[in-house]
Amino acid sequence: MDTALMLPPRPDERWTFAKQLGVDTAVVRFWGVEGEWWDYDTLMQTKSRFEDHGFDLDVVEDRPPMEKTVLGKEGRDEEIEAVKQLLRNMGRLDIDVYSWVWTELPLGVIRTSDSLPGRGGSKRIGYDHKWMEQAEDHPEAGITEEELWDNLEYFLNEVVPVAEEAGVKMALHPDDPPLSPIRGVPRIVTSLEDYERILDLYDSPNHGVNFCQGNFGAMEVDTDEAIEALGEKIHFVHFRDVEGTPDSFAETWHDDGPTDMLSTMQTYADVGFDGPVRPDHVPRMVGEEDREETMAGYTDMGRLFAVGYMKGLLEAVEE
Repeated sequence: MDTALMLPPRPDERWTFAKQLGVDTAVVRFWGVEGEWWDYDTLMQTKSRFEDHGFDLDVVEDRPPMEKTVLGKEGRDEEIEAVKQLLRNMGRLDIDVYSWVWTELPLGVIRTSDSLPGRGGSKRIGYDHKWMEQAEDHPEAGITEEELWDNLEYFLNEVVPVAEEAGVKMALHPDDPPLSPIRGVPRIVTSLEDYERILDLYDSPNHGVNFCQGNFGAMEVDTDEAIEALGEKIHFVHFRDVEGTPDSFAETWHDDGPTDMLSTMQTYADVGFDGPVRPDHVPRMVGEEDREETMAGYTDMGRLFAVGYMKGLLEAVEE
């Protein structure tokens, strides 16, 4: 397993933090990049830029537009072609993992608070479904679960063969929060059973999972058992924890949640996972502000703590 950090496509102080922490594996999101970043030239320049600074770029954690694809609207084939282009270019550049989402897309990652009190006055992000119940329906609230499943199967049939040919692993992230419906829109990646059904839609070693521990924790399943159940299908890990239920939860410090984090790290090793693991959402510490281009939960100081904690867990597992 490689400890990784999500970094912007151009060097800044976050790249320096990563190197000082001994992190050499990068996950990229194309903050601040306009246009079709999935073309070969942009990806090639990004890959070479990371290599110039001593990083292996292992994961693209960004998506071309896919809302028409999810909703089955006219124009989805053009969107799917962009995903295929991304996968082919990733294969040419030896970028291993494509992290993507499905029914999260019409709404996005939803949090209703960014200031929940945490340890020592830190501020955490969280979700309370009562606020969504009071909101008006989303404009796409008329779509059905059956339509979403049909659209997903259509997408997988088109895209997974390209991933196989390119040698790229597709890693599907859960809906966040893992709850359905939200504002009238069904979401179909909210449980271990959903994942098992999705993986059965197209059986391929290149079609797998971004195992976001916080989401699985919010699903109220045993996290170790979920890791064991998905096993070799896990291609990428978001390492975080939450306390609460799907309807009401708060993100925690990595060492202060209900999950036995050492046990989960051991279980990844036991099932043979050897890919990138990055810290996910962290509390905001005193004196720091969220960056404009990132959502709450991606401030720097908490991620520095998380990397050190993860390195200690990995050392314990290796011993």
